[in-house]
Amino acid sequence: MWPLPAVPLLVNLLGSLGGLVATVTLIPAFKEHFVAARLCGVDLNKASRQPLPESQGVISGAVFLIILFCFIPVPFLSCLVEEQCKAFPHHEFVALIGSLLAICCMIFLGFADDVLNLRWRHKLLLPTMASLPLLMVYFTNFGNTTIVVPKPFRMLLGTHLDLGILYYVYMGMLAVFCTNAINILAGINGLEAGQSLVIAASIITFNLVELNGDYKDDHTFSLYFMIPFFFTTLGLLYHNWYPSRVFVGDTFCYFAGMTFAVVGILGHFSKTMLLFFIPQVLNFLYSLPQLFHIIPCPRHRLPRFNRETGKLEMSYSRFKPKSLSPLGASILKMSEHLRIVDVHQGVDKDGEYMECNNMTLINFVIKLIGPTPERTLTLLLLLIQVAGSIVAFSIRYQLVRLFYDI
Repeated sequence: MWPLPAVPLLVNLLGSLGGLVATVTLIPAFKEHFVAARLCGVDLNKASRQPLPESQGVISGAVFLIILFCFIPVPFLSCLVEEQCKAFPHHEFVALIGSLLAICCMIFLGFADDVLNLRWRHKLLLPTMASLPLLMVYFTNFGNTTIVVPKPFRMLLGTHLDLGILYYVYMGMLAVFCTNAINILAGINGLEAGQSLVIAASIITFNLVELNGDYKDDHTFSLYFMIPFFFTTLGLLYHNWYPSRVFVGDTFCYFAGMTFAVVGILGHFSKTMLLFFIPQVLNFLYSLPQLFHIIPCPRHRLPRFNRETGKLEMSYSRFKPKSLSPLGASILKMSEHLRIVDVHQGVDKDGEYMECNNMTLINFVIKLIGPTPERTLTLLLLLIQVAGSIVAFSIRYQLVRLFYDI
């Protein structure tokens, strides 16, 4: 790639601005096509029952891919038009193509999920399959599986530790987490696209700060993906913001998660990238008892809309106490004692059933502040995402000294 990435980045930025315009224009243009194909649904958090097109992440994803397909030659123009190029940078070219292949596979599999309504076990399998091209690119281009051990563990493990195949398992699990972490923190207008936009902005900021460092090429590579993603997601959010005119679908969640995984793995800052997922990690940990069905989990855990007040309230999972395992009963009792779960006993006429709020960060925020209008709730959750990014930067540039030599 060019010693100075300014020109490729400028071309990338101009293409991304065009992608913003294209996304904003194409989504309403294809609206009726999605409705006619019955790829539509009603907004359960609104009084209106007008069908809205779903899976609109496929449009922003397609625009994203077109931008980067057209961009492929740009970083290598010095080797294509100048005689000064001694050797074509095949490793960088393979990384770019392999990354696009992984993202393209994930968009396709996400759209298949939206159409076929796959089960959760399949949602875990799909990102694993789509991450294989990414892992092969890492294996052929880098192959380094040695990590620097944090200071508190160096007496036990030494300064460096070769994880071998476990490092590839970690990268595969990272791709699975990124895609599903966004997918389970969803259900209200603008949240999926909004949180992805904040994460993308945080990664772009981090890349720009690090451009003057020793790993300039890695962060330039990340910017090639993050800038188009930011602007195409911004175009999608324009239509998905409250009151939403479209739904992003699982396609967007998979597309966003895989894009983050690609830049984190091949940009060699996966730990920093995970720091930008602090709200998603907290939501995942809070959701674990329901995700693993230790506590009964309904298919949809989005908040409940109160038609009289027009506000969103906590949604609940109802079940018989005897259906809980000893582990589930212990977790529920401890969660109630810590006041992180709202539990009601004897909720039916016969007193046979109990219920607890669905364990999501959305419901937890409602538990703390009470019934809330949807727009306000989305803004609060995005502010939490921004706060998480601020904490992430503090950890990356301040607390990191406690664990690593920098």
